[in-house]
Amino acid sequence: LPPAPAISEGVSTAIAQMGKSLEAAQFSFVASTLRVYAGQHGQPLHIAHSMKVTVRRPDRLLVDVTGDDGSVRLVYDGKQVSILGVESNKFATIPVPDTIKGMWETLADRLDIDFPLADLLSSEPDKSVLFGVTSGKEVNVVTIDGIQCRHLLLTESPGVEIELWVEKNDRALPRRVIITYRTMSGQPSVFADLSDWNFSIHPSDAEFVFQPPK
Repeated sequence: LPPAPAISEGVSTAIAQMGKSLEAAQFSFVASTLRVYAGQHGQPLHIAHSMKVTVRRPDRLLVDVTGDDGSVRLVYDGKQVSILGVESNKFATIPVPDTIKGMWETLADRLDIDFPLADLLSSEPDKSVLFGVTSGKEVNVVTIDGIQCRHLLLTESPGVEIELWVEKNDRALPRRVIITYRTMSGQPSVFADLSDWNFSIHPSDAEFVFQPPK
């Protein structure tokens, strides 16, 4: 038998609480991300994005992104996903499965689109976050936007480290995530600050219908 993953009880509990919060029927949040990638000569380069994410379980999602490489709108209605490049005025629509997780997997396979926060939106966020994790410990407690947060360090094999800051309360909402890919060229990483969590929204079907531009 393989050894049980060395995940501390405190980490397991915090992530289970986070998972329960994120299983809510509908919610929205704002994320600011900074990706670090290797440039032509191996030097670290950065690209920044800001996004508003609206989720209605089990099969509706809206993501509005503005960033250094332009603005993108993603609309998922449970049957298909549409991605619009706002400045280029071009869009693609493809059929996808009727789960948010299945939709992301199809986007990754077909359009090579990677969304670093996808695990938080799956139907079982705690299991998705811990999938492949071989160890987990609490580093310390810090204050983010006036809220005490547990700083957790999760290690995935091979060579992926996830730092996750969750509120030190019953909601355990994620406030910051850093993912580092140690074995990839230049050790790329993604940094995300999460804020403006709102669980009292009631988005209608119409909000998840893609309106193609002229």
